[in-house]
Amino acid sequence: MADGGTDFRLLAELSADVICRVGVDGKFLYVSPSSLRVLGWTPEEMISMPPFALAHPDDLSSLTAEVARVLTPGAPAPLAEMRMIKKDGSIAWIEVSRRVVRDPSNEAAKEVILVMRDITERKNLDEKLNTLALTDGLTGLANRRAFDEALEREWKRTLREGSQMSLVLLDIDHFKDLNDSYGHQVGDDCLRAVAAAIKGAVRASDLPARYGGDEIAVILPGADAAGAREVARKVRAAVEALHISHDGREEAGGWVTASVGVATALSRQGGTMQMPQSLLQAADNALYKAKHEGRNRVAITLLMASKES
Repeated sequence: MADGGTDFRLLAELSADVICRVGVDGKFLYVSPSSLRVLGWTPEEMISMPPFALAHPDDLSSLTAEVARVLTPGAPAPLAEMRMIKKDGSIAWIEVSRRVVRDPSNEAAKEVILVMRDITERKNLDEKLNTLALTDGLTGLANRRAFDEALEREWKRTLREGSQMSLVLLDIDHFKDLNDSYGHQVGDDCLRAVAAAIKGAVRASDLPARYGGDEIAVILPGADAAGAREVARKVRAAVEALHISHDGREEAGGWVTASVGVATALSRQGGTMQMPQSLLQAADNALYKAKHEGRNRVAITLLMASKES
């Protein structure tokens, strides 16, 4: 009868997953032949590498901490996910199950048995589905869910850092008249063009989102009032420069235009604004002011946010 070592090696060499024996120092002691198919590295190449050489740099600190935790007697060892560097330089997402082999006399860890499975395709699909769930299907901008999550996140960061943030709300002037005159297909085309123009006018760190209907919001992390005003002016000008025909806008040369409201919140002791909805309301009030004053313009509000929120 084959001994345990022979059984292990036979199982490992027949497995589609990568099966490894790893020392407590992190060095590979044995690697199954499937490493060549999954990672592009031969078993001999992996065994000659220093500990954690294939770990993605961004995962290294968490990986070393997890290894130390798993080696502790009694610690659970659930499935883990990590990124590994393949021989061609690409990144593979790997699902890892592990079992610690211990000295029965004192429970000291002797080595770890790893079973590594490539889940890159699944992770890529998950990422695509998550992106779709947070993207507006018509404009390609972030959708309302993504906007709400980002607004809450940036609000908390602003309060935590005692900094500032701004919010832009844009509304296409007389958009209903455009739809009524030219049809919804033209209205949809207009929204797509406006969305693309806004994406091109804002900073890389800003988040434009379709807030609802023909309203588009832009979150400006860290932006002060002057910076927000400049972004808003660029956005308004970018929409007008599209020269999309709108017979109901003779006063604007017959082109589609947009009104823009801007609100900036400063995180200060003694401030009175408690919730991110207050920032949103302030931007909406500024937008209403821009419309009331003749449209195709920018109006601004400055607020003080309480650090105790």
